[in-house]
Amino acid sequence: MASRPAHFISDPDGIFHPTENARSRWGTDMLNGPAVVGLAAFNLEHRFDVPGFLPARLTVDLFRAAKRVPTIVQSRLVRDGHRVRNSECDVIQGDVIVARATLVQYRQSEPPPGEEWSCVASFNPPPETEAHAYVIGSDDAGWSPGGGIHQNTSRKRVYHSPIDVVAGHDITPFLRTVIVAEATSLVSNMGTMGIGYINGDLTVALSRLPKSEGIGVQGDSHWVSDGISVGTGTLFDDEGPFGTGLVTAIANPAAQIDFTEPDAMPELSG
Repeated sequence: MASRPAHFISDPDGIFHPTENARSRWGTDMLNGPAVVGLAAFNLEHRFDVPGFLPARLTVDLFRAAKRVPTIVQSRLVRDGHRVRNSECDVIQGDVIVARATLVQYRQSEPPPGEEWSCVASFNPPPETEAHAYVIGSDDAGWSPGGGIHQNTSRKRVYHSPIDVVAGHDITPFLRTVIVAEATSLVSNMGTMGIGYINGDLTVALSRLPKSEGIGVQGDSHWVSDGISVGTGTLFDDEGPFGTGLVTAIANPAAQIDFTEPDAMPELSG
């Protein structure tokens, strides 16, 4: 029986070995963003998940390009509070920290009295997708599995049910969300010539965990100046919006990804 697809295979020594699924379109020797943020989130959730606490915010700083080499993760609990827990981890290759992640967990409780303002947001998923299919949509071109027809200036969205992060460990709702949220960079930064910005971070903020396997992220804002990009997106499951993705990015025109070119399909999450 074939094993489920995953970004990494772990060995008994706690070393994570990237699979072909972790390959980046920015370079054949590089790891894609979903693999890196997914590995950090996997480690933090595996070590510090506590019933009754929501992983309310994850921020991953991508210090440098991660390579397709054996990788380790070192994590620590920073604060073990009654209502707030803080932890962090380093993703390490050789002697180099390639990414650092911080996780904030809040104890869930009853909401305070009264009513507040909330944004009206809607998301229409594609009519049907295959398992783990990565589908891109835009206002001008509808939904499609390829990115080429979405190289336009209209609002974009992604719908996805990600593969496992580490082989032998079923993907959780939190990890699924983090990987889909990494596509905030795609829905923000894809333009008429493809993607020419590479994100240096990802922040995922959640009011709850998703209740469906398929998750969507839809672009909300995109501001650029002097080669710097800031983008946000709203995360949706089958019941509606539940969180926000935020990325900052820097111009990288020397490695522009043109989705009309061969082998320029999206990574397994953005």
